[in-house]
Amino acid sequence: MNTTTKQTDTKLAETAPGRAADSAWGGSNPVAVISGASQGLGLALARGLAERGWSLVIDARTADRLAAVRAELAELTTVVALAGDVTDDAHRADLAEAASELGGASLLVNNASSLGGSPMPTLAAFPVEALAETFAVNVVAPLALTQLLLPQLRQHGGEVVNISSDAAVEPYEGWGGYGASKAALDHASAILGLEEPQVRVWAVDPGDLRTQMHQDAFPGEDISDLPLPETVVPAFLRLIDERRPSGRYQAADLLSRGGAAEAAQASEASAASGVEVA
Repeated sequence: MNTTTKQTDTKLAETAPGRAADSAWGGSNPVAVISGASQGLGLALARGLAERGWSLVIDARTADRLAAVRAELAELTTVVALAGDVTDDAHRADLAEAASELGGASLLVNNASSLGGSPMPTLAAFPVEALAETFAVNVVAPLALTQLLLPQLRQHGGEVVNISSDAAVEPYEGWGGYGASKAALDHASAILGLEEPQVRVWAVDPGDLRTQMHQDAFPGEDISDLPLPETVVPAFLRLIDERRPSGRYQAADLLSRGGAAEAAQASEASAASGVEVA
């Protein structure tokens, strides 16, 4: 970890009030690494895990937004927030080092993703550089971060969650770049699950959600009828609780009656608090 990053990390790492810093760093709580955690699904999952007492290592490209999330979640648990790009080798190394210092990762959520453009270009018009960047963010970076964290995950018998999409299995016009990258991530997840018997590897399709990314996919359209990201958090928590086998899952299938009720309550609470599109 370079000196500049260390100085930044010191500013962005906080411990929840009443929690001894050395106990968290001794690995008393499970540790989750979540990419793209400053908004949308990544933020919702970070909140859900923080409420359960998980220690968190979170990242996002926007430093000020990430700092605000860190301040919020530090009221619940130990949080290390590192601003940066998941396609950057040094940044990924910093995330892995931070998780190691907290006791080692038990969970990795590869949530950070790129659409490739807004509005989304057709494959015939997709700039090659933008297509390469889409695959770099959606496929290469998750695999590279997983490689760095695998020793920790193996030690804890942990899990990898790769955020997928229905665009990975269904052909939609205009979704070629994004869909192809998510299909590649799905296949890589399936193979990794076979190769790493000590680690569960899940590709999870969360469904259409009211997020900024979905808004960017449909610029100018009203997406207020879509559910908030908080509504699918119970599905991810169920995966973790039940430690299901490696494979591809849909959040909708994981929302049992109890999970659906919890999701509905989360949606109502978010609506009542005036939460905007994340």
